[in-house]
Amino acid sequence: MILGMSLAAFTYLHVAISLIGIAAGLVVLIGMIGNRRIPAATALFLVTTVLTSVTGFLFPFHGVTPGIVIGILSLIVLLIAIVALYARGLAGAWRGTYVITASVALYFNFFVFIVQSFEKVPALKAIAPTQASPVFGLTQLVVMAIFVVLTILAYKRFRGEHSATSSSAAYPVGGAAGTR
Repeated sequence: MILGMSLAAFTYLHVAISLIGIAAGLVVLIGMIGNRRIPAATALFLVTTVLTSVTGFLFPFHGVTPGIVIGILSLIVLLIAIVALYARGLAGAWRGTYVITASVALYFNFFVFIVQSFEKVPALKAIAPTQASPVFGLTQLVVMAIFVVLTILAYKRFRGEHSATSSSAAYPVGGAAGTR
């Protein structure tokens, strides 16, 4: 039992949290490419991605596994992303730091999603029975290349300002420019 749940129930919870984090992270990444801040999706992405790593540490394991290493690295980049966004307000170099660390955290989550998919989905396991399989490696390479391109686009396009469609609560005096 983990946190009072059976291993199966806890696994479902962990997977649900992970999938929510991935979906929210993709919304945030696409938003950054479009130079839009999406505060609710960003908070959801950061919280669920932290929870994904934290709950991942609660599974029974023996020794240090690749999943544990990715979880630790993910928490490190998430901490930097959270500091860049909330403590430093994306000022100066913190904007780029945020874009890169948030993208890396999303990639780590997606990387594990692919690993788990190839282990658990029968059709994928049939075409790539091990992680040494060329299909598995090619899939991970293509996904990493896509994330590199998306991160570069986000880095170049995201300025960090709130867009006119963002909540006026984000603008302390008078709401978004030209809305009042």
